[in-house]
Amino acid sequence: QVQLVESGGGLVQAGGSLRLSCAASGSIFSINAMNWHRQVPGKQRELVATITSGGSTNYADSVKGRFTISRDNTKNTVYLQMNSLKPEDTAVYYCNAIVLLTSTQSSYSYWGQGTQVTVSS
Repeated sequence: QVQLVESGGGLVQAGGSLRLSCAASGSIFSINAMNWHRQVPGKQRELVATITSGGSTNYADSVKGRFTISRDNTKNTVYLQMNSLKPEDTAVYYCNAIVLLTSTQSSYSYWGQGTQVTVSS
């Protein structure tokens, strides 16, 4: 019904930047919140940033001032600009969207497949 496809991960040196993208497609009537999470093996998934349909944002303390979340509602796409990256930012990053389906007019949570971000020291 709905697919989220992420791109933009990779290997970068500490202090560098990466931009993640996540495009949603399918039977989408509208998208409410769009979020980025990250997970390190053996640890719980962590909420990194969130953006509402109106553009309000919120960030984890660990990334405030370094990461910026944005979205293009015309493309059903959310972005995560990551600057001043640190080795501790190394993780698999997942996007998540709360989608109102055209067919059912009900909301569901969907996840992308994840993209690896590795920051070398």
